[in-house]
Amino acid sequence: MQQKTRKRFENQAQGVIQGRPYPIIWAVMGYRAGENSQILALANALELPFETKRLGYRKSGAVNGLLQRVTMKSIDAARSTPLLPPWPDLVISAGLRNEPVCRWIREQSGGRTRLVHIGRPWAPLENFDLVITTPQYRLPLRPNVLHNHTTLHGVTPAALVNAAERWAPGLQHLPKPRVAVVIGGNSGPYTFGPKAARRLGAAASRMISEHGGSLLVTTSSRTPGPAMEVLEEAFTVPAEIHRWDPATEDNPYYAFLELADAIIVTGDSIAMLSEACATRKPIYIFDLATGAWAMRGGNKGRGDGTNEWRNDDFRLSAWLYRQLMRFGPMRLSRDIRLVHDWLVSSGHAAWLGEIFPNTEPPPLNDVQTTVERVRQLLAR
Repeated sequence: MQQKTRKRFENQAQGVIQGRPYPIIWAVMGYRAGENSQILALANALELPFETKRLGYRKSGAVNGLLQRVTMKSIDAARSTPLLPPWPDLVISAGLRNEPVCRWIREQSGGRTRLVHIGRPWAPLENFDLVITTPQYRLPLRPNVLHNHTTLHGVTPAALVNAAERWAPGLQHLPKPRVAVVIGGNSGPYTFGPKAARRLGAAASRMISEHGGSLLVTTSSRTPGPAMEVLEEAFTVPAEIHRWDPATEDNPYYAFLELADAIIVTGDSIAMLSEACATRKPIYIFDLATGAWAMRGGNKGRGDGTNEWRNDDFRLSAWLYRQLMRFGPMRLSRDIRLVHDWLVSSGHAAWLGEIFPNTEPPPLNDVQTTVERVRQLLAR
């Protein structure tokens, strides 16, 4: 079956599949940068033409998603890409606010459109042809649910090399070996505040001081400014620091991944961890929390554990999220520690401060597996 499916799409790559033109594919973008990266990663990996649809949301967008409605009322048409026939064969999307719109698109097509949802949907799973998920969402086993270990991404050897060629000349003054430091931000029960930033700066500087070299540091859209200022002050070794800016199109992120000999990633971002692990270099996870809520398994190796997390950065919404994880329904929260545990146990990553395994990490095949599943949907 897989050989027939592959051959069918080889024919389609030339523009025709059994006498029909290309399937119509819509990438319906979400409202979070991480989700959009995954949507585009999958759309590009299919190696088929696709249209990008960007939506402007009304305030009722989240409510319509929570109520599992099938409607266009979630979006502001004046601020959105038009959604008009011919209706697509496939929709790739993510996010609560997009669910009502994507299901409306399928309704307009007479049920022909295949819906692929990335992450965890709010509506029942049977409303989607394929749900692509990762461990932190703790979804059940279903025929239409693909359980990947890592998130979808666009990290390929060609993309890394192209980025490195553009940025390498301006980084030649930095001594080798080089360690990339990829920084996320606040996420769920975890906070990247001044205390965490100071710990990260000290740990990264210590790694360079012991082995020589320099740091390649880049932030993301979620990195808090005050924490970044503390982090820059905490570095005591040569470092090239790039602050993420939405107005700047060229970002050295991929270049830093390629030019680095090892990579430190803050543990809040499963997407950035997935992208870093795709390089198959030594990856070190920085634990944003301490004590009982440490990412690496509570107070294991973290002292006596007596409310030690209180010494970490306090954020009210993070504290409330912790209570939700303890006492609320599982579907309302996510536990990214499940991904950390797999990355470490499988040899793809180590905690910062620990020794990375003395072997090359095995390859990650989640993107290829996902592409095959989506092609099977189209082939049917």
